[in-house]
Order: sequence, then C-alpha cells, then structure tokens
Amino acid sequence: MASFFRRPPNNTWSDHLLLKLANIAGALFVMGANGYTVISPLDVYYTGKETYFTPAPWAYFLWPVIHLLVLGTCTYQFSGRGKELIIDIIGWNLPLLDFMNAMYIYSWTNQEYKYALVFMIFTGSVVSKIYRLVKASTVRNICDELFLHLPFSLYHGWTTCLIFSTAFAAFGVNAEIEPEEFWTKVFVLLSLFVLQTIASAYAYASTEGDLPACLAVSWFIWAIFVHQTPEKSPFVHWCALGAAILSLCWLMRSAIGLELKIRTRNANNVRFGFGAANDHEGSRLLGGH
Repeated sequence: MASFFRRPPNNTWSDHLLLKLANIAGALFVMGANGYTVISPLDVYYTGKETYFTPAPWAYFLWPVIHLLVLGTCTYQFSGRGKELIIDIIGWNLPLLDFMNAMYIYSWTNQEYKYALVFMIFTGSVVSKIYRLVKASTVRNICDELFLHLPFSLYHGWTTCLIFSTAFAAFGVNAEIEPEEFWTKVFVLLSLFVLQTIASAYAYASTEGDLPACLAVSWFIWAIFVHQTPEKSPFVHWCALGAAILSLCWLMRSAIGLELKIRTRNANNVRFGFGAANDHEGSRLLGGH
C-alpha cells in the first residue's frame, strides 16, 4: 500500500496548498458542527420537528462514518494518485460541499427547515457532481475505493434520503399534533417508492452495483420503520416495513455482484494495484460505471 502514497518527483506536499488546507478545514468544521448538534443542549436530531417521515435518531450516526472517511480523503490528497483525483479533478467542489453541508446543519439546528431543504438540495447536487467525477476515473486501487468511492457513495445515498426527510420537515404536518391525512399518506408512499427506485438504480449501476449507496438508503428506511410505530401511524409503519425489506433485495444484489467481482478478480490473479498495469476494471470492487 505504500506505493499508493508515493509521490511522483514533480509532486510536493505544498502544491495547491490552499485547496488542500481548505479541504481539511472544511472537513474538520463540518465534523465538529455535526458533533455539536448531537452533544449540544439543543439535541436537534432528537427534538426536531416530528413528521410522518422522520427516521429514528440513530439513523444520523451515519454522519460520523462519512466524516471520518472524508478525513481519509483529505489525507489521501497528499499522495500522487490522490492529488490527481482530489485536487486536479474534484478541485474546489469538496470545500463547496463542506460549506453547503454546514449551512444545512445551521438551518436545521435553528429549525429553519425550508432553508435547510434548499441547502440540502445544493449539497446533494455537489455530492452528485463529485460522485460522477469519482466514478468516471478509469484507474483504481484500494485507496481510491476506501477514500473516494466509499465516502462519496455513502454521502450520495445519505443526502438523497435527507432531501426527502427535510422536505417533510419543511412542508409536512407536525405528527405530534396533527393526524395523518390522505395527502400525507400519498407523499409518504411516493417518497418510499422513489427511494426504492433510486436504490435499484444503485444496485444495477454496474456489474457489482453500488453497495455503500444501497446501504445508506436501506439504513434510512429501516430507521423510518423503527421510528414510525403502529401507534403513531399504522399506514407509514407497515409501508416502511415493506420498503425496508425490499431495500434488502437491492442490498443483496449489490453484495452478490461484489462477491462475483472478487471471485473474478481472484480467478484472474489480479490484485489491487499489483496486477496487470492496465487492468482498470478488475479493481472496481465497490461499484462504478
């Protein structure tokens, strides 16, 4: 693995230093902001607006996983391969992503849910751009998978789910004081259907699918099922259960595709970064296009 971090002669740690520092500062700031929302007296993930699409608070524990992986991305940018992808290709999109995410956290913390929705849509747009740039890379190794594909696949799937939950917080009824109406049920069912469609698109995005993104969607839907108890809403509870079970199918499809990809790689005796020099596809274990 040391070869992955070896810098070419014309690449020094001080190249594009401003962008590298912006990536690190942004990642640390967003991680701290998200951590503060959990440990602060406001406790926004537990005391925010209750809707009929609100997931269990533990669903948001996916944020620390994503932030830790993005810190790995910031470390990887000092390598030759990391500089090529993170600095030269992704560029200032990563600091922009951190800024949009921070504004979303600020708006959500202050219960300005309509503003939070706007910033989450922008966050999702920036993540989608980075996601496409990462998938478009033709040469991969294990560090690309761990520090680029994995964090941004989780990020993409998770922000997609948050767009729906934030939309319900912005425009949906308050589940604590208002009963579910016909249109609430329609939009809940429609949202679950769209999330299933997105999860299936992740699963069939390539031969091996996109396991991390499918995992993020499934995690979110199971959190809705757990939180929306039959006492709160039998309709949402059982619809979420059906959607959660179906999401496991897309998860299994990606897992099986990943296993087949690994078997094919082993059969061809191809290893991450150490196989044939021009074998680009063999190392795509976590999904791609």
